[in-house]
Amino acid sequence: MSGTLEGRIALVTGVGAGMGTSIATAFARDGATVVGADIDEPAGRAVMDELGPAASFVACDVARVAETHELVRQVVASNGRLDVLVNNAGVTRSLGFFDVTEDDWDLINSVNNRGLFFLMQAAARAMRDDGGGGRIINIASIAGKGYRGTSNVAYAGTKGSVIAMTRIGATQLARYGINVNSICPGVTRTALFDQVIDGLVDRLGGTRAEAEARAVRSIPLRRANDPDDIAALAVYLASDAARNVTGQSWNVDGGLVWD
Repeated sequence: MSGTLEGRIALVTGVGAGMGTSIATAFARDGATVVGADIDEPAGRAVMDELGPAASFVACDVARVAETHELVRQVVASNGRLDVLVNNAGVTRSLGFFDVTEDDWDLINSVNNRGLFFLMQAAARAMRDDGGGGRIINIASIAGKGYRGTSNVAYAGTKGSVIAMTRIGATQLARYGINVNSICPGVTRTALFDQVIDGLVDRLGGTRAEAEARAVRSIPLRRANDPDDIAALAVYLASDAARNVTGQSWNVDGGLVWD
């Protein structure tokens, strides 16, 4: 334990797998008290149980605004305050332009866009009312910056929205000492990555190994992210080292995009 986040109360959504698991683990290792949330209660609870007594779990569907408000209320009631929110929960599917349906659009936007905003709002309200400031870290994507390899156009639209909401949120919340930043992962080996690869195989044919090779070939550093690559940046943004960093969208992508 490095102690970088000693004494922080952190809420991380989507802890049941992938980046959420890695972020919650890194935060706990660096001294934070971590509350994990996920719609998949068995998976999320199993992750948080592994992190020891300073970690706890709350089931939450971030697409349901009332549940996000209750989530923040429980965190504050149990811990006295909320210092850090990592808005990580997200959904996508591998879909061609003409394959996106209204149901796909509504699902992806309900979690990645609407759900993220209203949880950010609830967390910021708690941080403002406490008076101690805080950190909000939104997980966006390089898809939101126009990356051609995105899983689908609706997903890209939600992640572009996350980047914009991060910038506006940073501007409007700065007066309360709340820093807001977003992380924009590139190709990252998670369950969502596996779903996208499976979708590419279904749409374009070939083997799974060939689809993975295509996904990595265009990365200048020639490697996809591990979830720990994202977690390392989240720890920095939650720490005192990033006290004067706000409104930024940080790419972690091996050099795929420069914006």
